[in-house]
Amino acid sequence: MRVYTYSEARRKLADLLKQASEKGEVRIRRKDGSEYVVRPRRSEGSPLDVPPVEAGVSAEEIVSAVRKSRERPAA
Repeated sequence: MRVYTYSEARRKLADLLKQASEKGEVRIRRKDGSEYVVRPRRSEGSPLDVPPVEAGVSAEEIVSAVRKSRERPAA
């Protein structure tokens, strides 16, 4: 993991953010020895959120197909 000095982090902010994105985190050390961690923020959206797909099928057609597939054959 890369550790930047405060001055270096100010000069190379774009590089620091890119590296944090690729490696998971980057540390910044100040002259007094205190360290800070910069890491990318995870998306708060659900991994199940997907964009819609235009299939050209109406809701009624979908419901009809589902109902038909659930019908039991006559005995």
